[in-house]
Amino acid sequence: MQREWRRIRLASIPPWRWAEFGRSVVTDVLLVSLGLVLAIGFAKDFGFDLTDRRFLEAGAPLLSLLAVSLLFWQGLYRVHSRYAGISDLFRLLGVSVLLSGGGLGAFWLASYWLGRAFTSAEPVLFAFLTTTLLALPRLGRRMMDWYRAMRRNGVVKRRTLVVGGGDAGEMVMRETQRNPKSEYQVVGFVDDNPAKRHMRIHGYPCMGTIDDIPRLAAEHGVQEVVIAIPSATGETIRRIFQICKQSSARVRIVPPIPAVFEHGVHLTHIREINIEDLLQREPTKFDLKSLSEYIQGERVLITGAGGSIGSELARQVAQLGPASLILVGKGENSIYQIEQELKHAYDHEPKCVIADVRDRARMRQVFAQERPTLLFHAAAHKHVPLMEANPIEAIKNNVQGTWVVAECCVEFGVGKMVYVSTDKAVKPVSIMGATKRVGEMIVSALAQESETEFAIVRFGNVLGSRGSLVPLLQQQIQQGGPVRLTHSEMKRYFMSIGEAVHLILRAGAYASHGDIYILDMGEPVRIVDLAQDLIRLYGLVPDEDIKIVYTGIRPGEKLHEELCYDEEMLEPTPTPKVRRVRNHQAPDWESLQTQLCILMDYCQREQADQARSFLLELATGRLSAHTARREGVSTQ
Repeated sequence: MQREWRRIRLASIPPWRWAEFGRSVVTDVLLVSLGLVLAIGFAKDFGFDLTDRRFLEAGAPLLSLLAVSLLFWQGLYRVHSRYAGISDLFRLLGVSVLLSGGGLGAFWLASYWLGRAFTSAEPVLFAFLTTTLLALPRLGRRMMDWYRAMRRNGVVKRRTLVVGGGDAGEMVMRETQRNPKSEYQVVGFVDDNPAKRHMRIHGYPCMGTIDDIPRLAAEHGVQEVVIAIPSATGETIRRIFQICKQSSARVRIVPPIPAVFEHGVHLTHIREINIEDLLQREPTKFDLKSLSEYIQGERVLITGAGGSIGSELARQVAQLGPASLILVGKGENSIYQIEQELKHAYDHEPKCVIADVRDRARMRQVFAQERPTLLFHAAAHKHVPLMEANPIEAIKNNVQGTWVVAECCVEFGVGKMVYVSTDKAVKPVSIMGATKRVGEMIVSALAQESETEFAIVRFGNVLGSRGSLVPLLQQQIQQGGPVRLTHSEMKRYFMSIGEAVHLILRAGAYASHGDIYILDMGEPVRIVDLAQDLIRLYGLVPDEDIKIVYTGIRPGEKLHEELCYDEEMLEPTPTPKVRRVRNHQAPDWESLQTQLCILMDYCQREQADQARSFLLELATGRLSAHTARREGVSTQ
């Protein structure tokens, strides 16, 4: 059986591999024979006598056979020259040591059998020459393979400076040397560690510290800076990026520690710096494992599950062991995509429901059938200018949808509902902000009237979410500009999608009766600073390569957003950087219901101006006595 298997293996080897093997064997035989001739010749000034010739006639074939056998035994004939590594070099050195021992024995036996004078110079020269001669063609073929691959692929190299001389930096430099398709031509590396001054890694010198990057970029024409410090904090990355802003070099970064040290650095892993890396604060980290206790075994329903927040929420919840996960959304494509992702990436099959949260009959049917015990309400229209132009749709989706979902939670005994709001709900001037503020009012009013627990989370701007600012700016940069901003002094609070989802999950873990939770997002960021950082991430210069133009504040926008009202009280929670807003002024539910009916009546009659005015007055608490009397609404 074993012989049959060997025959099959030999028959499967293509003819060109046999030819390549034959060429390699013949070459090694000639090189070992040449090494033996040169060793004797150098030792005797090439004055060969009869005993030398007799020794060469017998010794050259025997030592060549030994060399070929050792190389075959070590598997070196199966190694492609382009991919030869350190382990192959050590195997070749091992072969050379054994071959040198064989040469020493051959010279000693020749002195005994042939009467040749034994000198130590001959075996030493033989060891040195055969080691060198056997290595040269292998190194030569590797260099030739690289050269041909470079010519074939036509790769344009970018002069690159590596930041960090640790393990990740070493991997980057080694990979750029090994991979002929690499687009990086490393000129050296920088490191703040004094012990690495004047060091070389794979031949690349330590050229200075991180503070020297602008000077080095100018002196050496550096086009790209690769940050190879996977353990670097956000503060360190921001510092390096700020220093790199003084040059025209593009900045990229290696992946985080797990990806680097589990699989090593590959050139495809080196990515652009994300704008999240440059938040002017350290990203907030949450322990998801501590949340599994309240989600495990629950029937979780997520509205707006196809959106940026809803889909990420679904990914996180799926890993926390819910009894069932119900994804509700109006868009079939987005729901289908997250369903497939959960099946294949997380081995979790959710229940997908195509439904409109405004449709009370449909939502009651969903609640009656699925009996959720925990609900996250993320369905909403959020684009400020579009909602200004379409106020009735904004009111129907954001106000009526929240009203329907919240009342269904009460009717069907849902344990807790978490409502996703926004900082634009504080002192709102836009339709979108006003609808979210009224949604807060609905939730806080119902929280006082039922056994269902309600919680509210207020977001800042979520980086990278669908339809948000950053993707729009990136698109404008990729198109060559200009980048269009509304005002040079406009500021916003920013958070990542991960932070937003973790805040929602954390709010659901607390006992709450209409409480509002917000994340400490540091100081608000100027939009123009964010845009300039994005332009530099593309290796471009603001106002030179990409122009920034100002178009004026759009309807419904404010220069600055706030996270809470003046009268609201902030207090700490057990989670660092998460604050609770105690809401002691929840509206009366019966009165609010009457107001909501009037608002929805305006929408049903397509009276957009009246609906807009009534919504803003209701959201800001300025529902005038005249308006109240006219509509028959109590202001008490």
